[in-house]
Amino acid sequence: MIIKASAGGGGRGMKVAETEKDISEAYSSARAESQMAFGDNAVYIEKYLGTPRHIEIQVLADGQGNVVHLGERDCSLQRRHQKALEETPSPALKDELREEIGKTVADAIREMGYEGVGTIEFLFENDQFYFIEMNTRLQVEHPVTEMVTGIDLVREQIKVAAGHKLDLTQEDIKFSGHSIECRITAEDPDTFAASPGPVLDFHAPGGLGVRVDSALYAGYNVPPYYDSLIAKLIVHGSNREECMARLKRALEEFVVGGIKTTLPLHQALLENEDFLAGDYNIHWLEKFIEGKR
Repeated sequence: MIIKASAGGGGRGMKVAETEKDISEAYSSARAESQMAFGDNAVYIEKYLGTPRHIEIQVLADGQGNVVHLGERDCSLQRRHQKALEETPSPALKDELREEIGKTVADAIREMGYEGVGTIEFLFENDQFYFIEMNTRLQVEHPVTEMVTGIDLVREQIKVAAGHKLDLTQEDIKFSGHSIECRITAEDPDTFAASPGPVLDFHAPGGLGVRVDSALYAGYNVPPYYDSLIAKLIVHGSNREECMARLKRALEEFVVGGIKTTLPLHQALLENEDFLAGDYNIHWLEKFIEGKR
């Protein structure tokens, strides 16, 4: 089983108990970590899945009965429950499963009367979805959804918050091509030690289908006090193969000098046969990293 902090997020307050003997220690550890991170030590218990993928569904609703889903994102490449790379559509989902889970989520959001953007997250194993949580906000990985749908989620969120009815229907949502996002962090790509400090050189890649979301510039000083995310590289292509080819070029063009970053890790992923085949789960990245050391 897995014991989780009810007030948690980002992998904090999560402990796995493999046997009955492990339960007491996992329970105490999860509660202590939850109290320290969130000021709340309440926990709950779920079935632990061995090799699932992390699949999430993006939704948009106006609280007036109008709801659309904007497809799924595969967020399975994680280290210590922190996402490193996301893509859409997921290489693991068949069209019928994609349509089924999208409709299920949209119906649930409509029933709740939800308003705004949101994400329903699942673990996915053996063609079964297991609900994790709902994030009632915009997420870091939302650009891949924008790239394949052409919909500005920030704009739509503001319109709904201002009281406007959603002017999109499910039939209006058209999915085009494939998109991948790499989270670039200020960390040593081998040890993952934090690497704050001054950015001496900065060059963002560009070209067709390439987007960079970042506040970096040459001369900026990366502080040690916050999350290590410094840039998001998002690439779109007509299919997964074209997307990865563009991503490879964009990573080669990306320059961040003066600090260490995880750019080399993402480059290494694009040389790996499992990743190229879309054959991975939520534990795959940590094993890949260990194998590189």
